[in-house]
Amino acid sequence: MARSNDEVAALFHEYADLISITGGDAFKARVYEKAARAIGGHHADVSTLDVKGLQQIPGVGKSIAEKIVEYFSTGSVSAIEKVRARIPAGVRQLTAIPTLGPKKALVVYEELGISSIDELVDAIHEERLRDLKGFGPKTEENILHGVELLKSSGDRVGLDVGMDLAEDIAAELSGVTDCRQCAYAGSLRRFRETIGDIDVLAAAKKSAPLMAAFTELPFVTEVIAHGETKTSIRTTKGLAVDLRVVPPESWGAALQYFTGAKAHNIRTRELAVHQKLKLSEYGLFDVESGKKIVSETEEEVYARLGLPWIPPTLREDRGEIEAGLRGELPDLVAEADIRGDLHTHTDLTDGLAPLEEMVEAAAERGYAYYAITDHGPNLYMQRMTDERMLEQRGRVRELDGEYGRRGKRGGMRLLHGAELNIDPDGEVDWPEEFLAAFDLCVASVHSHFNQGRAELTRRIVRACENPYVNIIGHPTTRIIGKRPGIDADLDAIFAACARTGTALEINAHPDRLDLRDEDILRAGRHGVKFAIDSDAHAALHLANMRYGVGTAQRGWLTKEDVINTWPLTRLRRFLDKGRTKRRSAA
Repeated sequence: MARSNDEVAALFHEYADLISITGGDAFKARVYEKAARAIGGHHADVSTLDVKGLQQIPGVGKSIAEKIVEYFSTGSVSAIEKVRARIPAGVRQLTAIPTLGPKKALVVYEELGISSIDELVDAIHEERLRDLKGFGPKTEENILHGVELLKSSGDRVGLDVGMDLAEDIAAELSGVTDCRQCAYAGSLRRFRETIGDIDVLAAAKKSAPLMAAFTELPFVTEVIAHGETKTSIRTTKGLAVDLRVVPPESWGAALQYFTGAKAHNIRTRELAVHQKLKLSEYGLFDVESGKKIVSETEEEVYARLGLPWIPPTLREDRGEIEAGLRGELPDLVAEADIRGDLHTHTDLTDGLAPLEEMVEAAAERGYAYYAITDHGPNLYMQRMTDERMLEQRGRVRELDGEYGRRGKRGGMRLLHGAELNIDPDGEVDWPEEFLAAFDLCVASVHSHFNQGRAELTRRIVRACENPYVNIIGHPTTRIIGKRPGIDADLDAIFAACARTGTALEINAHPDRLDLRDEDILRAGRHGVKFAIDSDAHAALHLANMRYGVGTAQRGWLTKEDVINTWPLTRLRRFLDKGRTKRRSAA
């Protein structure tokens, strides 16, 4: 995604919030939110488009297009600046709290004069918010949790933001003369869900050309430190990036060392000490003689310690050393194993692209099958009806006939499904007789996140027990850094999924990554199967699958654990959920 697209998307998201704060037209706010998502997911760099070209983006009309052109011409948008001027900066700061919301932020400012996060926290502890309409002990608890979320995220960014930047840097530096190898390391290589800074490693005999090229990259705003072996910069995103240049013969040891995690490296160094060796970023050395034993590749370093090469996504000291010593490391699922995507949207509901565009983009990815799962009618803002869903099904069947004949191996088959809303009582959108005609159904919680623990647990367990629910979508509902996961008994839900043959989703959207890796590990112990899905709302989002796969690897999953790595025939048996067998028995 072009970074200028991110800038404009963030600007329009802010504008939508500002409209809400000032009591403006709710429809207008939704228009700008949808435009922001469309621009963020658009394949072309919006800074290169004129008004006419911008209007080709779904949801972008003439007025919005003109604001985009104005932004790139002048650096600001007058309409947005006018609304900003009406709202104190402190109120805008309060809206950053994930659980507060723009309208409540304005209330606490107008009623109590609160214009900073610290003042808000003090007011909660003094119980001054309880006199305000719509505020109570539960609201206070949610706001405090939101403040904790905001502080814990700090200057960290999403995995996708870090990955885009790191890949750009590595690609640029790889073209520098005498650069032998270049790669990112650290938490990014381990696919941690958020990134604090970026570690880039390069191998070269001479470091000066690389360091010079690094500091001259177009997105560098500050050179923090400049040295022979390490240089640090800050980017326009505010991210700190460290470049370390090592001799080519030390590449493997350095890559292992700077990938981490710290706890994993402590364990590998302990193994070295027990063998009278010393492990550092320069190599593996004999303690007595000081002689370098191995250093050129990670595989050599691990092998000399008595270990197989350990994938970076496992290097967290969560049992990978012990499993390696026993020869029991899992053969992790890879993106190349994914045969299809089972949770995607079109512009029939809240997607940004028409059905045909999404299907063609999926075919270009080489998928064997692809599911369209637009929202059901219980998510009222999606305006779904039985008639619209049936009309879409007819078109999907037509396209299935077309795409299914393509290619030497039968092309790509299309599955027609839906993303159902799990209501507060565990019911879903349609009765069983309507659900029976879908090829698969994803069911997700989209509201009433603050139900009690027992109620939330029963709600999702009941959905699992529905014979037509195949996948629980984004199971904890979290949005990283913005909304915490629901408070439910996850082990009870995992057990219900295993018992009923319901898969748990690993939602690959980088803002969700839900289930998270720790929960995947727990669910796996119950014998649950998983679906790694993009939840794509635009063709560009299909590529988010890589983040879901990385998260699945952190959860130690193999392709046997993931239903959308299976051949279609086997997948269809799983999606049947035992219904055919029960009908035959009856």
